[in-house]
Amino acid sequence: MTRIAPTLRPLAPALAAAEKGGYALGSFAPRYTSMIRPVLRGAMKTRSPLIVQISQRELERYGVTPRQFADAFFEAAEKEGLDVPVVLHLDHTFEREVVEAAMDAGFTSVMIDQSAKPLEENIAVTAEIVRAAHARGISVEAELGKIGTTDFIETDKDEEHFTDPEEAKRFVAETEVDALAVAVGTLHGHYITRQPRVDLARLEAIRALTPVHLVLHGGSGVPPHMIHAAIRIPGGGVSKVNIATDLEHAMLTALGRTERLTDEACRSLPETELRLAADAVERTVAEKIETYLLSAGRA
Repeated sequence: MTRIAPTLRPLAPALAAAEKGGYALGSFAPRYTSMIRPVLRGAMKTRSPLIVQISQRELERYGVTPRQFADAFFEAAEKEGLDVPVVLHLDHTFEREVVEAAMDAGFTSVMIDQSAKPLEENIAVTAEIVRAAHARGISVEAELGKIGTTDFIETDKDEEHFTDPEEAKRFVAETEVDALAVAVGTLHGHYITRQPRVDLARLEAIRALTPVHLVLHGGSGVPPHMIHAAIRIPGGGVSKVNIATDLEHAMLTALGRTERLTDEACRSLPETELRLAADAVERTVAEKIETYLLSAGRA
């Protein structure tokens, strides 16, 4: 497939613009390839830059390859006449082979997650990925600390270890990573038994020690005022917020379902059901852009 997306960008310059402009980019995970188009429509409707992402665990769970997801993205961008800046991002990934497959498929940003490993190993593997990706003009995100979970999609263990600012300083200096996902209290998935929180003091301490672009994972369900405070940290706060669970919840609710589908099963839904699902996803994306991310009109 010919790669047609004239507004496609790497992650690093997109986040630099967000920091300068005082907003964050929504890193939206449609999870199902048929939901990529409504994500793009939501961004165009609000005239917002955005990130479209998929993680290794999501690829496995929903039955999609990096190539298939990229093909669907570029097809959607062409059919929608995408005219806002967009990053195609590979989220949490644990194996180099998956990262390489995504880079070959046309992703402009990748995340290598070695946060479960000792610091030295995390640094070594991340630095290796950064060198390979930067040689191709591709940005890299990594994780330091451990972000907890409630749905076990992005990680298979509910462990949480807050990011240490001094370790972040060393990690960024030695890896030259473009963006850093930090553990400051948010969780992957929906909040059920615990209230969301964002440790602003920790974010401020990390910012004081490194200029790296900061990423907040687990954005679904966090109140807008917490997101806004994280974005507005002096010197440049969070510039990327991951949103996945809220999109799938909106889609399944519109369909009257509770159980997740495979990508193939979603694509096989009747047109009337697909339209209901797509409209719900588009509305959710637009709402997040306007109320959470402060990125409306920034395209």
